[in-house]
Amino acid sequence: MASSGGADTDTRDDVDPTHLREALGQFASGVTVVTTATGEQDDLDAHGMTANAFTSVSLRPALVLISVSNAATTHRRIAESGRYGISVLSADQKSLSEHFAGGAQRPDLVRFVWRDRLPLVADSLVQLTCTVRQSHPAGDHTVYIGAVDGLWNASGSPLVRYGKKMYILDISCQDGPSAPSRAEDALNGGQMGRPTYAR
Repeated sequence: MASSGGADTDTRDDVDPTHLREALGQFASGVTVVTTATGEQDDLDAHGMTANAFTSVSLRPALVLISVSNAATTHRRIAESGRYGISVLSADQKSLSEHFAGGAQRPDLVRFVWRDRLPLVADSLVQLTCTVRQSHPAGDHTVYIGAVDGLWNASGSPLVRYGKKMYILDISCQDGPSAPSRAEDALNGGQMGRPTYAR
């Protein structure tokens, strides 16, 4: 594509961390909980954090990517264990997203299923177990590229983050585009499977 070569005369917004976070929040994304486990074989402790910095990297081989703050406890625990799980949250798991983001703590609502020795959020839409293949320092974060060891997929409506709010996508609508609506705080109850800590 040809370019006029003229100077960029647009006034640019400041790229400070707060402004950058707000700007990137305009990119709607799904919501995941990244989990890992540390400890001895018969006494594993679960740990998780909410994250939307998650994406597919490759289908062959099956690789996915997460980006974790170096200040997060999850970063240290993944570096120690070399493995992590991904749970893609469903529309009715908003309270869990807040719990694992360090917001309102509701450990009574947390239920894990354990697969491949990794904790995964029960009733989530997608569950992946991964082994770290590469890690790359990237500013104040670390990028972990993981090989997908296991995959479990369910059906339902996803939880979506846009700006500072959570929404649901009504995928049951077949006659036209899905209409987003505010997510409810309701969460299916259940007993906590293992200890859990946010961030």
